[in-house]
Amino acid sequence: MRSGVFEVDGAGLYYEVRGSGPALLMISGAGGDAGYYSGIAETLSDAFMVISYDRRGNSRSSGRSQTPMELDVQAADARALVDGLAGGRALVFGNSGGAIIGLTLAALHPEVMAGLVAHEPPAVNVLPDGDPGRGFFAELAALYEQGGAPAAGRRFAETIRGEGTYRWPADLWKRFLGNQDHLFGTEWPGFTAFRPDETALKSAPFPVVLGAGAEDRGTYYARPSIEIARRIGVPWVEFPGIHMEFLRNPAQFAAAVRVLATQMHSRTGDVPYLWQGTAQ
Repeated sequence: MRSGVFEVDGAGLYYEVRGSGPALLMISGAGGDAGYYSGIAETLSDAFMVISYDRRGNSRSSGRSQTPMELDVQAADARALVDGLAGGRALVFGNSGGAIIGLTLAALHPEVMAGLVAHEPPAVNVLPDGDPGRGFFAELAALYEQGGAPAAGRRFAETIRGEGTYRWPADLWKRFLGNQDHLFGTEWPGFTAFRPDETALKSAPFPVVLGAGAEDRGTYYARPSIEIARRIGVPWVEFPGIHMEFLRNPAQFAAAVRVLATQMHSRTGDVPYLWQGTAQ
C-alpha cells in the first residue's frame, strides 16, 4: 500500500492505493475514511488498483470548514482523484453517503466513470410521501442543534442494524468520533437535500448498479436503492450482510464487489444473473 496527500481546491486529500490493474475508487460514507475499506481493498488489490481516501475535512484530510458543503464539491474531489491517480477513468464504489456522492459524480462527471456501484445510498427524499424515513435526516439535524454531535451520533447509530455486534479498529473508531461535528455541521445539509438526477443517470454511458444488504431489508437506508434503481431502469442487487459489512466481514463483502467490478470492467453484461435481486 502506498499513501499520500492529493491537493485539490481548498483541501489536501489523504489517499491510499493498493494493487494494480483497472482503477476502483472507493468512497466512504458519513464520518468514515479510507480505513472503512482497508480490508476489502487489500483483498481486491490482486485484480484492481484500489483507491480509497479520507473525504475533505475528515480524518487525515484537510479542508474542514464551518460552511455547509455542497455535494458538487464532494463530487469534484472524487473526480480530481480519478484524474490524478487513475489516469482519468475509474470504476466507483460508494457506501451510504459515499453512494450519494457516487451518484452525484456519475451525474456531473460521467466522463471519468467506467461504472458505479451505489450501496445503500440513504436518499430518503425518494421514499414515498408519508414514509417516516423521509423526515429522519431533518430529525438528526435538529438533534444536533439541540445536543451536539454526541446526541445526533448516538441516535444515528441506533438506527443502523448490526452496529455494536462487532469491533471497529481502534484507530478508525477514534478518527470516526473526531469527524462527527464535521459530518453533522458541514456535510449533513448536502446529504439531507440529495435527490438523484434521474435524467443524467438514465443516460449514463456506463453500467450503474444499486444495491443493499440482505440483513438491511426494509430499513430507511436500504429501500431508497430499490426506488432509485426502478426510476432510472438499472439493476438492483442484494449484497451480503449489513450496512457496514465491509468492516464486519471484509472477505465476504469483497467477494460481492469483485463480481460486480469484474463484470463492469469486462462489459459483457450489466450485472451477473446470480447476483440480481428482486426490487420488492
